[in-house]
Amino acid sequence: MKIETAIRQAKPMQPLQKAIVNLMYTYHWHMERGAAVFKPFDLTPQQFNVLRILRGKHPNAVPVGEVKCVMLDKNPDLTRLGDRLVQKGLIQRELNPQNRREVLMQITKTGMDLLEKIEVEMEKAKTQWQNLTDEEAEQLSDLLDKLRG
Repeated sequence: MKIETAIRQAKPMQPLQKAIVNLMYTYHWHMERGAAVFKPFDLTPQQFNVLRILRGKHPNAVPVGEVKCVMLDKNPDLTRLGDRLVQKGLIQRELNPQNRREVLMQITKTGMDLLEKIEVEMEKAKTQWQNLTDEEAEQLSDLLDKLRG
């Protein structure tokens, strides 16, 4: 569906304005669908992102600051986010024995198992991306990289 139809825009937009509106609209469209995948697991997209990062470093524990640097959402309150994941038994936290001012995070077996279940559901939800060929997806990714400079 064309962005003009989706937002019921009758007047033509300048190309850059149209691209910006389309990017914002598509971001929210995608996030709504992603949130629907995480909801049955009582997770937010940010919590999923933390688990995914920690799984990538497993079995090592990761400093909180390093997790924050690679998160997709750069503004989360990682302390509260971590508290919720600890309460759910999905991660554990400990002080770094080499630097007592640094907190380390590590995914648990329960967290790893939950990620596997979520990824099965994400695979099912992938149909929203089937409108793009692999070549088009690569082109989109290249254009987004170019946009960020």
